[in-house]
Amino acid sequence: MREISSDITFEVEANQVASVRVSRSTRLTVHCGAVWVTRSDDTADYWLEPGHTLRLRRGERLWIGAERGAAAWVAFATPARMGERALDWAARQAARLGLHAGDGWRTV
Repeated sequence: MREISSDITFEVEANQVASVRVSRSTRLTVHCGAVWVTRSDDTADYWLEPGHTLRLRRGERLWIGAERGAAAWVAFATPARMGERALDWAARQAARLGLHAGDGWRTV
């Protein structure tokens, strides 16, 4: 048996903060509501609206909260294509050197 879909969707409740540890490189996509994200190895915070995507690196920790007093839905998806894995690897190597291309923002 093999995994067909690697998307996992969560609801982030209003006025609560969820903490997540990223076990492998993945992508966070906001489906409903607005969220803020704090990353363990980053000095910036991110405010994401529905449709926004943020690439996540293996081993980092996240704190996610819903904005505007309403719940939000977020999905985590692992990259499926080899090209995306190569980009994730290159981004990790660049981050180790202090280079942050696009500050981690990606849009759908």
